[in-house]
Amino acid sequence: MEYERITAFQDLRFQTMFQAYFGEMGVPVKDWLPLFREMDEDGRENEAILALDGGKAVGFIQYCPLALSGWFFTCQAGFVREFWVMPDVRCRGVGTALLRQAENRFRECGAGWSMLTTDSAEQFYLARGYAWSSAWQARNGDKVYIKDLAASDCGGCGQ
Repeated sequence: MEYERITAFQDLRFQTMFQAYFGEMGVPVKDWLPLFREMDEDGRENEAILALDGGKAVGFIQYCPLALSGWFFTCQAGFVREFWVMPDVRCRGVGTALLRQAENRFRECGAGWSMLTTDSAEQFYLARGYAWSSAWQARNGDKVYIKDLAASDCGGCGQ
């Protein structure tokens, strides 16, 4: 399996995977082009990593950095926006590898936390060090899961 980071969502391999993902969820989209254009232009520094098997895309993880701040504190985090692996390659480590690469990218960008929501893969994330956080609320109403990247990077030392 090969992995390729992309920053342009006009990439047909990404678009094919994204459309398959929405199809599996049963979410109809009338016009895909504006959606992909928005991903490229929304100013959030969106990226994705494609999983490629013999040059064919078989999964992706889409993510972006977050700068969280209040009146006194700031925090850098990474947000996993969308994540999908084709059914015929699930349970072969592709999802774990994609998630690990996104977390490494977050660390490179100075993020201390990885955040995501899920309504279908809770056990997958729990097994990979994520924990449900009641302190965070997502706009989509799904539970928020957080992973401390500093602790997971150094065996729990938090440094």
